[in-house]
Amino acid sequence: MATLHARAFGNQGRSWSVDEFAALIRSAHVFASGDARAFALAHVVADEAELLTIATDPGHRRTGLAQAVLSRVEDRAARQGAARLILEVAEDNLPAQGLYHAAGYREIARRPAYYLRPNGAPAEALVLEKGLG
Repeated sequence: MATLHARAFGNQGRSWSVDEFAALIRSAHVFASGDARAFALAHVVADEAELLTIATDPGHRRTGLAQAVLSRVEDRAARQGAARLILEVAEDNLPAQGLYHAAGYREIARRPAYYLRPNGAPAEALVLEKGLG
C-alpha cells in the first residue's frame, strides 16, 4: 500500500509510510478494499464512514478501478451501519473531484491550507459527503 500510495501521490506531497499503513490496518474500525493497482482505506465509527485514502497506480488511471474501489467501500460501510461517507479532497485534485462528484458526493465544508505541497504552497481541502442509505 505504501508503495502504491507513493506512486499515486509522490508529486503532490508526502505519501504515507509502511508504518502508518500498518497502524491504520491494525485498527478495528479500518478496512481496505482493492488490489495492487488501486486501493482504498476507510473506517466506520457508529453511523459514519470516512474515506481515509484512495490511490490508483498512475499506469492504471482512467480505467474505472477507482470507481469500483470506491463503490466497494461504500457498500461495505453501509453494511457496517454507516449512514454517510465523508472524505477530503484537495482543491487542486480535479481528477479525484470528478470521481467523487460522478459518484454522488457533495461539498459540505472547506478546510483552508489543509494540504502542504512540495513547493510549500498550501492547498485547501474540500470536505465531501454522500448518503449511503
